[in-house]
Amino acid sequence: MTSHQSTQTMKPATAAKKLGVYLEATPAEFREGVVTRAELNELQANPPQWLQDLRHNGPHPRPVVAAKLGVSIAGLARAGVTEPLTTEQIETLKQEGPEWLERERATQAEVRKEAARIKKKNAERAERQA
Repeated sequence: MTSHQSTQTMKPATAAKKLGVYLEATPAEFREGVVTRAELNELQANPPQWLQDLRHNGPHPRPVVAAKLGVSIAGLARAGVTEPLTTEQIETLKQEGPEWLERERATQAEVRKEAARIKKKNAERAERQA
């Protein structure tokens, strides 16, 4: 019996997520096909112009918007930001500094501080047990 090396494929939505781009903004041929692991690796290593433009200008998916604003995805939802934003829109929000953005950034900072405290506590506990 011989084993066949099957080509690993993924849906365009999965590939777009891995590339950090908004699926609806990608070219039709990307959205309508399947993406192999090799194609994804090639897109990551040598991004075509459309991918470079999307990464630079957007529109960006929620995880990217949240990261660029320094808030959580839930924070975006609480603020009513549900649509993808362009880089220009993100920069405008940063400059305007609305109250919700400052509040969500503070919340995110507290979450990170608490996560670091817990990680340190667990590391100390592991050291004592070793």
